[in-house]
Amino acid sequence: MRVYMQIPALEDKPSRYYQLLLLEDLLEGWTLIREWGQQGRSGRIKRDHFDNLEMAQDALLRVRDSQLKRGFKVVFLQGQEQPN
Repeated sequence: MRVYMQIPALEDKPSRYYQLLLLEDLLEGWTLIREWGQQGRSGRIKRDHFDNLEMAQDALLRVRDSQLKRGFKVVFLQGQEQPN
């Protein structure tokens, strides 16, 4: 699953992005990868491991919702099913 969010450029600030990737790993678990930063620059990355898909999806939805409250808009959504 992949969710790409963005805040458009303002008068004096470049646009910002926040990307969430949910991937099955080789350790029989799931990894949530978060990447964020300013468009056109290197971003920051954080990885979290989860034992099962349900826990990983819950974490993805919590992060997505918190970023939506901060003003990000979903630009691209790809995955098995659309999150609520």
